[in-house]
Amino acid sequence: MNNISHSSESRIAKHISCFSSLASCYSKQFPCFSKHFSCLLLLTSCFLLISLPVASQQMPDEIAPINAPFDMPQLQRPVFPNRTVSIAKAGAKQNKLSTAAIQKAIDQIAKKGGGTVIVPAGKWLTGRIQLKSNINLRLEEAAELHFSGDIKDYLPCVPTRNEGVDVISMGAMVYADGAENIALTGKGKLIAPARDCQMMKQAMGGVKEELQQLPLEQRVFDGSNGSQVCLPQFFGPINCKNILVEGVTFLNSIFWNIVPVYCENIIIRGVEVSSFGMGRTDGIDIDSSVNALIEYTTLDCGDDCFTLKSGRGMDGKLKARPTENVVVRHCTVKRGVGGMTIGSETAAMVRNVYMHDCVMESPRSGLYFKTRRPRGGGGENMWFERIHIINTPGSAFSWDMLGSAMYVGKMAQRHPTPAVNELTPVYRNMHFKDIRVDNCKTLVKATGLPESPIENVTFENIQSENKQIILQDVGKMTFK
Repeated sequence: MNNISHSSESRIAKHISCFSSLASCYSKQFPCFSKHFSCLLLLTSCFLLISLPVASQQMPDEIAPINAPFDMPQLQRPVFPNRTVSIAKAGAKQNKLSTAAIQKAIDQIAKKGGGTVIVPAGKWLTGRIQLKSNINLRLEEAAELHFSGDIKDYLPCVPTRNEGVDVISMGAMVYADGAENIALTGKGKLIAPARDCQMMKQAMGGVKEELQQLPLEQRVFDGSNGSQVCLPQFFGPINCKNILVEGVTFLNSIFWNIVPVYCENIIIRGVEVSSFGMGRTDGIDIDSSVNALIEYTTLDCGDDCFTLKSGRGMDGKLKARPTENVVVRHCTVKRGVGGMTIGSETAAMVRNVYMHDCVMESPRSGLYFKTRRPRGGGGENMWFERIHIINTPGSAFSWDMLGSAMYVGKMAQRHPTPAVNELTPVYRNMHFKDIRVDNCKTLVKATGLPESPIENVTFENIQSENKQIILQDVGKMTFK
């Protein structure tokens, strides 16, 4: 089944039902027509289903009002001065590394007060580029921005966050720090380097817990003398305000794709991410950021798809930057680990989340909530409505607060129960309504902590033939 909103599903179902009733009526009056009407009904149903548009193709030009069960600002696109420059006019050449020319175009127009930097149709090669305030980087249709996999093209190292811990390393392929009013728009494609590139060969496999014990100035990973690097995100603004990502496609990422960190006022719409088959390639990670709208976006990922985070352990706890006020609507998950995932880095809390009118085709888990004992925080005040989970080989609704010994050692054991402390995570006040699950291994699998049970979860009008529920260390959970 292609990507489809609940409203579209409803309209199609009504058409099929109406046609079926008509066929039944005629078949009673003219029995010889019964076989023909049945065949025609089948063909019509198949045509309606296979012709459904993908999420980005349904996107209206205007942003509809945001209606959420919490106070949420009405986000507006950033406005840019009527000034443009093409990277070609700044000296960029197709099929030749043009980082300097692209950055020159951005810097020159930024000095004039901002505007739009155009990437015209063609194949353009670049290393890390950095957006400045009041810059819209627009990729025209048939434009392809191919990124280098060489470490030298991402130096000097810049401040970033990797798996919930602040570090100084490669940053992002499209990076920004402390900028306001920035955008990445158009109908073009951003294409990551090959998996056998130098950065991948020297990539840190994952951030270890003890890294948090070092001062930030010692968390530098520059790849010198064959040492490790933290892989760059695809689009990774940090400490930025008023961000727009619209229309573009991200292909073959080597790490997380769209990752605003410590940011405010984010709009992501009409975007497609394709990184399935490649591990550690989350689709969208809203990390310690507030006020985010994600709509009409399609994710096909090698890891979690829509993901909300807020730092890891004491590093995130001391930063005290929660992720708050996030609305995800009219979006599609194709494949991935979690369709919508909270965590596992949730040290500063994730709260005020509303996901509605979305479709999940085949994620490993539909709605996935995870954290770990030493990671702190957790999630609260979340609403999920009118979601269609077509197929999941795991659980449609999944909580995992223990994790595995591979990552947290003995803390993954349920007992002995540790005392509650400042890093004890919580999940509470979560509401699920009007959700349809076509196929799943388990409907609900919830593993809390004996010292911090999952609390105040409500399910209302959940449609699923599979009723299997597995609970451990769960407090109040209500089914209506």
